[in-house]
Amino acid sequence: MADDGEVTVLGQGASLEGNIVSAGSLRIDGKVKGQINADGDVTISAQSGVEADIKAENCTVAGKFRGNIVVKGRAELARGGRVDGNITCKALVVQEGAIFQGQSVMDQQAAAPASAPKAAAAESAPAAPQAEKAKV
Repeated sequence: MADDGEVTVLGQGASLEGNIVSAGSLRIDGKVKGQINADGDVTISAQSGVEADIKAENCTVAGKFRGNIVVKGRAELARGGRVDGNITCKALVVQEGAIFQGQSVMDQQAAAPASAPKAAAAESAPAAPQAEKAKV
């Protein structure tokens, strides 16, 4: 979790439907259905059930999650966790015993702005091979 000290907790037994916006980190022990936007980290504990789209710094899933995850840093699926959806992140960790059903995109450009000139040069030079990959 982020070291900013501010953590919002949705306790076990609690249920929320709607949008959650957190200026810090968020830990979910209950049930959520909707959208989650956090400036810090999002942790979904083992007893939780979440149907949402998440945008955050980092995300750890130890419970059941259905939706899409977009994080600037690391996405982790802990032992016993399940993700049914897509993950966009800089680093993805899937522990033994976790289940991931979906697609992952390792988005290095968002995390490393210094690589933007290299990416632009790479896009202009090998245009033909990229088109071939799209056909496959």
